[in-house]
Order: sequence, then structure tokens, then C-alpha cells
Amino acid sequence: MAEAPGSEVGACIFCAIVARQAQASVVYEDSTAVVFMDLNPVTPGHLLVVPREHAVGFEDLDEATSAHVWSVGHRMARALRRSGLRCEGINVFVADGEVAFQEVFHFHLHVIPRYAGEGFSINAAWEKRERALLDADAEAVRSALAVGLGGDSESRSG
Repeated sequence: MAEAPGSEVGACIFCAIVARQAQASVVYEDSTAVVFMDLNPVTPGHLLVVPREHAVGFEDLDEATSAHVWSVGHRMARALRRSGLRCEGINVFVADGEVAFQEVFHFHLHVIPRYAGEGFSINAAWEKRERALLDADAEAVRSALAVGLGGDSESRSG
């Protein structure tokens, strides 16, 4: 299991929340995942879906747990739209790694209600990429699937 600096399992706030050793406003829980309100929300209703088992990022999650977390996130998005909280749209977001803005090094899925004028934005230098470069990138990812991530020939395209 990969560990980021300062993310020892014993010091993990999300592990403490899962174990009910730290306060949280829990929305939902089952044997695999816990959902609670983000302490520093982008908007009211901002939820975090976390696996009960400590995992720093995608690399540390097994596929069944990952699929379950995303399934729970989907149910939470639907619930937000029906909750009466302001919610004209939804962002589902994962920060996997420090350079991707991960601050708590226990995998978590953000489910964020969005509405006009609330101010959250993602700014990037969006630029069209040449097809030859896209093709090379696609080949690199296909090769990684074949090497060690359990890919099969049916998932390959050329």
C-alpha cells in the first residue's frame, strides 16, 4: 500500500471517522463504505464517499471496493437532487495524489451539488491535442493494461 507523507493509517482522519473515533455527519454507511458531509464543503451538501478499509488512492483499491464506492456515489448524487438542498448539477471528483490536490490520503470520492453563481471552478489551459499524440497516449495506456492491470484483448481497440 502506498503511503503519502503523514498518512499513516493510525493518523488517518477518515479511518478515525469510519471507526467512530472522530466526529462526522454521517449520511450513509454499509459494510464497505461510509458517506459523510465534507467539513469544508464547496457547496452545502458536499459529500465524501470513503471505503472503510484504508486505501491511499486508486492503486490501493481493489476493483470490487472501487466499484462499490462509485455505486454509492451515484446513489448519493441522486439523493442530493431529491434532498431539497440547492442542486442544479453534480460534480463527482477524485483527487488521487498530492499533485492532483489530494489532501487526505485515504481514497475518497467527492459528490458535490452545483448551482449557478456558487463560484467553484476548475481552471486549466485546455488545448486541442494532435491525433498522432492522442494515438501514442492511447497505446501507452493500452500497454499498461496488458502488462499488469488485468486488461484483456476485448478492451483493446486500435
